[in-house]
Amino acid sequence: MTDAAHPGTPDHGYSLPPSYLGAGTTLRSWLLTTDHKRIGLLYLASITVFFLIGGIAAAVMRTELMTPTGDLVSADTYNRLFTLHGVIMVWFFLIPAVPTTLGNFILPMAIGARDVAFPRLNLLSWYLNIAGGTLALVALLLGGVDTGWTFYTPYSTLYSNSYVTLAAAGVFVAGFSSIATGLNFIVTVHTQRTKGMTWMRLPLFVWSIYATSIILVLATPALAIVLAMIVGERVFDLGLFDPTRGGDPILFQHIFWFYSHPAVYIMILPGMGVVTEVLTCFSRRKVFGYEAMVFAILGIAIFGFFVWGHHMFVSGQSTFASLIFSLLSFVIAVPSAIKVFNWSATLYGGHITFEASMLYALGFVGLFTMGGLTGLFLASVPVDVHVTDTYFIVAHFHYIMVGGMVSAFFAGLHFWWPKITGRMYSEGFARAAALLMFVGFNVTFFPQFILGFMGMPRRYWSYPPEFQILNLMSSFGAMILALAYALPFVYFALSLWRGRMAGDNPWRATGLEWATASPPPRENFAEPPVVDSAPYDYHPAHAEPTEREDARDREDQDDRPEDPR
Repeated sequence: MTDAAHPGTPDHGYSLPPSYLGAGTTLRSWLLTTDHKRIGLLYLASITVFFLIGGIAAAVMRTELMTPTGDLVSADTYNRLFTLHGVIMVWFFLIPAVPTTLGNFILPMAIGARDVAFPRLNLLSWYLNIAGGTLALVALLLGGVDTGWTFYTPYSTLYSNSYVTLAAAGVFVAGFSSIATGLNFIVTVHTQRTKGMTWMRLPLFVWSIYATSIILVLATPALAIVLAMIVGERVFDLGLFDPTRGGDPILFQHIFWFYSHPAVYIMILPGMGVVTEVLTCFSRRKVFGYEAMVFAILGIAIFGFFVWGHHMFVSGQSTFASLIFSLLSFVIAVPSAIKVFNWSATLYGGHITFEASMLYALGFVGLFTMGGLTGLFLASVPVDVHVTDTYFIVAHFHYIMVGGMVSAFFAGLHFWWPKITGRMYSEGFARAAALLMFVGFNVTFFPQFILGFMGMPRRYWSYPPEFQILNLMSSFGAMILALAYALPFVYFALSLWRGRMAGDNPWRATGLEWATASPPPRENFAEPPVVDSAPYDYHPAHAEPTEREDARDREDQDDRPEDPR
């Protein structure tokens, strides 16, 4: 893919400057940096904190639900817990996770650029995210919000005495961070591509970040508008959603879901790009149907703006509107299905190895497929009416957003960790964590499909005793899941301290990011790379082995008996 030899272990032919990690070690050098790689790590640190806070809230809820009666926290505290969990996880972890961390770090290198188009705007986006997160945390932890993460009216405007205004202001500010990030990536892809990097030579990870950025720029203003309307009604008594004063509470749902359904693809599209990079690398095959994958990514981004009404089948909207939104919900499943079929075809006949990142990627495919299939259940109006506001919705959402997106995030983090740090982690522990996560997730959330179909409503702190066994199973799975999430913190930290040096390209992957040093220099490349071939130039019959395959082959040679001749 470059003008050099195959980038398996690049021979640069020149002396690279010191890595980005050595370009200033003071706190000031990090907090005022404009290096996209350092900003990616700043985002990684902040979203990790948010992930821990949201996860602790979920753990308390699952502990409460181990018994039918509410005996751990009060009903009001439980309401505040699921709001805390939802707001933090959706807007301060799931939405920014892949674009702001891996996207920030990898995208400029993947297109041969030295940085993003607007480095200072990139840093500003992180500060806006931190400011919004701080406001939301103050509201959620010190004051408490009891409306749920959706802020549904008229409860959020008329009846809630919690800190809705402050929490909405936090999410509002974080929205500007998303817009700045999306705008930066769009301009970067359009203007910073290296020589020979045409549109149809872009890695699919770059395509996924590009499509996500379009959604961020176009959809996030709708969220800002509806949150401003909530604040206007609460603070200035405007009567925008109060039906007694001519307002319309359903208007809130239309505007909110016009943003929040595309937001699902803000979360999942980058994960699809990550998984594509991992699957093609560890199957040593070109991506099957590259062009179809590109158009599937763009199709998901476009059609995502036309299906918001399938969240409102029980809201009182027109029956004919519900039928149209139902049809569109089935249509948007087509590009998602194309991606799953193409991933399967990429794996077929490949020289597959099961590194930790590959296990996470395969877990993503399974969990995303389950979430997508149950999404078709919810696209059917009669089924949706039956399971609305039950644990079926909770399970479906988590299979897509947590099972799928978090699996993809970990796949990418493990895949690019050697590039980010220059160090290798323990593959044994990493594979164990990947398997634990898959098992723990399914034990946690699959019982919730059954609970929801049986009629258990979501957001209840107590429930009939006949639901206890399934709830116990779900809570036990959450314990396994917590262990699976904790393990990477341990072995990643150990890798920084005592991990062996990774080399420039330990996976023998294609892509420009692997054609520079690990960790990369401040400006990524001493000389601008030149692209002269299509992406994913793997040859299955002559696939170069990864370092782990090399080691395994050496062990096999050592174990063979000596030739008696």
